[in-house]
Formats: sequence, structure tokens, C-alpha cells
Amino acid sequence: MSRRPDAEFRPRIKMHEGEIDIDEFLVERLMTAQFPQFANLPIHAVQSTGTVNVIYRLGDHFCARFPLLKSWARDIEKEWDWLPKLAPHLSLHIPEPVAKGQPISEYPFPWAIYRWIEGHPYQDDLIQDERQAAADLAQFLIELRRVDPVGAPPTGRKALRDLDTATRKAMETLQSTIDRDAIALAWSNALEAAAWDGTPVWIHTDLLRSNLLVKGGRLRAVIDFGGIGVGDPAADVIAAWSVFNSIGRSVFRAALDVDDDTWNRSRGYALHQAVLIMPYYAETNPGLVALAERTIKEVLTDLGYTTLA
Repeated sequence: MSRRPDAEFRPRIKMHEGEIDIDEFLVERLMTAQFPQFANLPIHAVQSTGTVNVIYRLGDHFCARFPLLKSWARDIEKEWDWLPKLAPHLSLHIPEPVAKGQPISEYPFPWAIYRWIEGHPYQDDLIQDERQAAADLAQFLIELRRVDPVGAPPTGRKALRDLDTATRKAMETLQSTIDRDAIALAWSNALEAAAWDGTPVWIHTDLLRSNLLVKGGRLRAVIDFGGIGVGDPAADVIAAWSVFNSIGRSVFRAALDVDDDTWNRSRGYALHQAVLIMPYYAETNPGLVALAERTIKEVLTDLGYTTLA
């Protein structure tokens, strides 16, 4: 019996070259073959701005994540190994792996089932107090950084200066509504920060609004740990611009006690990510592009430069 909703089926728009095909029918076959205890649960695609995995909800209490490309399949293994070890040290909820699926001919990558976490992606109107949200996320990062990094994988994130060519190339393709001169000035400002030479710590690497869940007016969970590893803590300070407004940004920085070089590097990482997102996902992921536009606006406003038109 088909689990697909009665409404007309609309194929998901592909975001990447070589992206794997997956739908509810395939998910149902995988469940039946590999995890019959979940086979009778309703299956529904979860709409999100995510770009690495497709997510299907399984009943009320579980969900399954399927990498879209082979290069991201190893993230499932990394989450399976490390999320249970990190969770006891963290005050916010993180995904809990339940079962790991095996590749088949129709879907040749590993995949996994997780417990469903209730909540909605971070939005200003869902948060009762941005100061509290900023303090809560800062505390989460402090806890994450304190976890013993022995044996942890490196994130592979490049130094800011190594991202210069790609960032400037993406700037050239931005739409006319973007103040390219202001962005270029902000980017040059970030490149002046001293290179990181500290002790590697655990970092999430992708603290966007879509990866923070809110419930009851408070920040409750951090999701999508595919990029987890150890490296420069500036990678997680990007939330100052990718998540918060000026009030939350100030609280966030103070709570983390961020020095000027780390702050400037992080601003550069936030700008680099947003600038690359906009042209790449312009047609396929408008929700993510809107978040990237917002990040750029926050960066330029923070520096006192011209903002988006």
C-alpha cells in the first residue's frame, strides 16, 4: 500500500549534480527490508532548507536521514560514532541515533534512523528572549569545547585566507540588490585577522537558524552534526550573524569571551558561507538563500557598512 499522501506528488527539486533519487516508496522498502519494527509507521517527507540530507519522519517519534551525495555519506558514520558520546555533556538536545541502515543497489549509501526532536527552526517570532537564546547557545558551545577531543576527527575546514579566491568569485555572481563593494570591504576586513594557531576544540561548524530548534519560546536543540569535529572555534561563532540580531550578538560574544581576531575570523566565515550559498542555491533552495541574505545584512550592519537594498 502506498504511503504517499493523496495530494498530487511533486518531485523534489534537485540541488546538486549527481544527487541520489529517493522518495517515500524507497523509504518504505528500506524499512520493510531492514527495520520491520518501523515498517508500519506512516512516512512523510520533512520540508527543510537542508542541503546534505533528505529527512523522512517515521510516525510520531522517529525520523530517517538519507545523504544526497556519496561525499556526505561518511557523515552518517561520524554522527553514529560521536553523538552518543557528546550528548551527556550538553545542555541542549542533540540528535539520538537509533539504527543505522545499510546501502542497497537503489540507495548505495549508509543512512540512519534518529529519535524525532520536537521544535521549529529558529525564528525571531518564536523566541521569547533573544538574550536568553544567545546565552543558551553560548553555554552549549562552552560545554562542547570542554569535551575531550582525543580521537575526534578534524573538520577539514580551511583557513580563511585559503577561501579568498572562492569567496571573491562568488561575490561576482551576486544579484544587483547586494552591495558588492560593502561585501568586498567586509571580506577584506576579515582577512586581516590573525590566523588561528590554538588548540583544536570540538565544533559543530554549521550553526544556522535551520539547525537550531525552538520550543516554548526557548532554544531547545541543535541538530545536523554532519560537520562535527575539532578545529578553530571561530567556526561556531558564526551564529553571531547567522542566527542573532545585534542584541543577541552582544550577549553571545560576551558569554563566549571572544577575542578580536576570533571575532573577525568568524565574521569572515559567516560571510564566506552566505556568499557561496546565494548563487549556488538561487533556484533550488530559496529559503536557504533568504537566510544567507539575512546573514550578509547582519555582517554589514555590524560593521556599519551599507546593507542590502
